[in-house]
Amino acid sequence: MKEKTTQAISVFPLTGFDKVLGYKVPLTISNDIKIGQLVRVPLLSRTELAIVSDLVAPDDCPVNKLKFILQIVYPFSVLTFELIKLVVWMRSYYALTYDSVLEAIIPTAARKGMGLKSNLFIQIDNKLDAESLIQLQKKAPKQAKLYNFLSQQTNAVQKSKVLNRLGVNSSSCKTLIDKKIIKENLTQINRTVYDDEIGFSETTLPKKIILNQEQETAVMDIGESIDRHKFKSHLLHGVTGSGKTEVYIHLLKKVVAGGGGAILLVPEIALTPQTVGQVRSRLENECGSKIIVWHSMISEGEKLDAWHSLATGEANVVVGPRSAVFAPVQNLRLIIVDEEHEPAYKQDESPRYHGRDVAIYRARLNNAVCLLGSATPSLESLYNVEIGKYSINKILNRVDNRSLPLVHVVDMTREVINQKGHVVLSRMLIEKLKQRFEDKEQAILFINRRGYSSSMLCPDCSHIETCEHCSIAMTYHRTDEKLKCHICGKQNQAPKYCPKCQSEKIRWRGMGTQKVEDIVKKFLPTAKIVRLDSDSMQKKNLFRKIFSDFKIGKIDILVGTQMIAKGLDFPNVTLVGLIDADLSLHIQDFRASERTFQLLVQVAGRSGRGDQSGEVVAQSFLPYSAPIQFARRADFDGYFKEELEQRKSYNYPPFRHLIRHLFRGRNPDKVSFYAQQWVQHLENEMKKNAKLHPLEIRGPSPAPIEKMKDQYRFQVWYFVKNVSRIIPHLAEIRKNFKFDKDVIELLDIDPVNLS
Repeated sequence: MKEKTTQAISVFPLTGFDKVLGYKVPLTISNDIKIGQLVRVPLLSRTELAIVSDLVAPDDCPVNKLKFILQIVYPFSVLTFELIKLVVWMRSYYALTYDSVLEAIIPTAARKGMGLKSNLFIQIDNKLDAESLIQLQKKAPKQAKLYNFLSQQTNAVQKSKVLNRLGVNSSSCKTLIDKKIIKENLTQINRTVYDDEIGFSETTLPKKIILNQEQETAVMDIGESIDRHKFKSHLLHGVTGSGKTEVYIHLLKKVVAGGGGAILLVPEIALTPQTVGQVRSRLENECGSKIIVWHSMISEGEKLDAWHSLATGEANVVVGPRSAVFAPVQNLRLIIVDEEHEPAYKQDESPRYHGRDVAIYRARLNNAVCLLGSATPSLESLYNVEIGKYSINKILNRVDNRSLPLVHVVDMTREVINQKGHVVLSRMLIEKLKQRFEDKEQAILFINRRGYSSSMLCPDCSHIETCEHCSIAMTYHRTDEKLKCHICGKQNQAPKYCPKCQSEKIRWRGMGTQKVEDIVKKFLPTAKIVRLDSDSMQKKNLFRKIFSDFKIGKIDILVGTQMIAKGLDFPNVTLVGLIDADLSLHIQDFRASERTFQLLVQVAGRSGRGDQSGEVVAQSFLPYSAPIQFARRADFDGYFKEELEQRKSYNYPPFRHLIRHLFRGRNPDKVSFYAQQWVQHLENEMKKNAKLHPLEIRGPSPAPIEKMKDQYRFQVWYFVKNVSRIIPHLAEIRKNFKFDKDVIELLDIDPVNLS
């Protein structure tokens, strides 16, 4: 008989090593080892956790020199085989390290090796006859009481709870166990919260919803792609209020009915409660599926249990923000990216990945379908449709053929002249707000700036109070009389005199949500007006309360930032006011026009979603700018064509990829010097290496926000046709270039935030 040889495997260490390492597996556990498992390994002089990436050792690892792994932490695989491949791709494409990718993918509790929670359960092992039970009641009434209770239970019950409820001590229980009358088992319990933890329930939906023709066509078309078990990307372009969520639900039900798993990504879990609530209630009630809602409000232990539920197939659908794209869903057949255009899908901190793009690549690895949904798709996605990479399904009509809201654009330059001074609300918007209040209809006012005023200005010496740690003006908040920096969080007491010249003529320039709220209260004093922004959301669950109150009509007017621009579906909202519609046009970003168009369409879409038609009043100092005019007419095709021509003339994305190389440090001269030295070094390397020629370099130059949290920032832009071909060469050059220890540099692939 042939003797069994020692197995050698490859692992990714979870901390400190950007390398695949080899280990041997003890014969005692060789039959239990699987790809994707979490194991403990000896590493240098310490013990570390690692993920099994392959059941074969790396080529450069002689088996006889390898150490043995110490332990298998969990019997199940923490990552699926496809997720292991995704780790490798993300490391390469986004110029990351293995441990930084794994940190983003695996929950903290699992990375710490936290144990799965278990409890002791007890049940009847051997039934007593009548005589024995009578004797037990006479000699040991406590034991008899426990026996009688357990004999009435069909399943095992938690030991601690039963003993506490019955007032029976553990010694009485142990005696029955020793006599083999009852038995106890150590059973894993699940801490995952499945009930309405953060207000995501939706009980008002009808059980049977009949799809309209456009919805039905989309479901059939995308459903056919799912049935083919081959990778495909679909873009679902549906106007606001067209019932995209209902399409998602039908497709999710189809996947679950076929034994498959699915992921539904939403841009921010707290801002899309109705989508989450609808999906959850419908799938759990109609299909009996267990839905995991992944969000920041659940504990680490609950996240570990949720991860376990998905990894073992107990649950097969997960709903959550961008990090949910990594959930270990078994037999993954569908990934839905709702509001795919949202910048929130791009992570601004390491590891800097884009959730939408990772979703597409993961679907490819799983031969699954990736469905991107939006009323205002990103230019990148629309371009991918144009070149044939994605299929498109359009829903051009609202549910029940409700009309899109009528959009009025108010020229605020004329308004200022007519009202002889600076104004926040136009006469048209004020009149329409009054009318809606009289008619007992609701309104939403949107301004994408929190606080009372955007800055403090001294008219005598032109001093503007800026943050000492960041190169931006501090925002005035009247509720607590503070000047606040919205980047680093620095707060100062609002001055009564100019800090520079001591003048008393301080003026507060610009406006924010607080100022709008105060002004509306002056001309509608009896209306219930509530502000919804990140400043007012400091109290836990306050968003849920405001959301609920607005839904049942306790609030007349909701004033807010982008928190109210998406995911809200209130039938009684018939008016939306955009206070400063062109605000985002002034950002130093080539996507400023696109974001303005998307934001206006999305905010306008909150109006007229019920039986009453809706109106929108958009106030702007640039009323004839392209994004505002195209948004007013809801002309998606016209805007797409014009903006794409603009991008093509500059050869900007989506025609090429953008890579942002950021340098930061406390000494601006040193940071600038090393950024320049790097560019010079890279240009010299390009002369030697023809494979780098497709790289176009722009910069270095100061970042739009030059100073942030006491660090000065310079940037270099690279434009490339193919990221995957350039990044390995760029990474090698970075590795061999000696940066100063005081200068931090990082690459951001396909950046969304250019500030």
